[in-house]
Amino acid sequence: MIVVVDTSSLQRFLAGVVAHDTGVVSDAIHRQEAYLPAVVVTEALSNRFLAETTVDEILRLPVLKITEGYWMRAGRMRASLGRLKFKAKLADTLIAQACLDHNAPLITHNGDFDNFVDLGLKLL
Repeated sequence: MIVVVDTSSLQRFLAGVVAHDTGVVSDAIHRQEAYLPAVVVTEALSNRFLAETTVDEILRLPVLKITEGYWMRAGRMRASLGRLKFKAKLADTLIAQACLDHNAPLITHNGDFDNFVDLGLKLL
């Protein structure tokens, strides 16, 4: 099984925050089911204060493969949400599309992903 981890929950997990989302991240990592979309790797590594050990933890997690047509589907999904006046940040859209392409649920602490649920995104 694949479980996708968003930047918000990954950062909280790495910071040692004890909460529902970080517990689910921990469980997914221990079951070797936790995957990161490429954009999450980029966002997580963009923190200039990361310790090398934290960088290593991030880089140990597998990265989801981008599927054929991913960019087109993500763009169209973002446009359709925009037409409905829903907030759809580019990074969130790319993460949501990766989840949809892999039929994988998302662990997140970011409420903006609620806008993608009606499109089939499953949240943990």
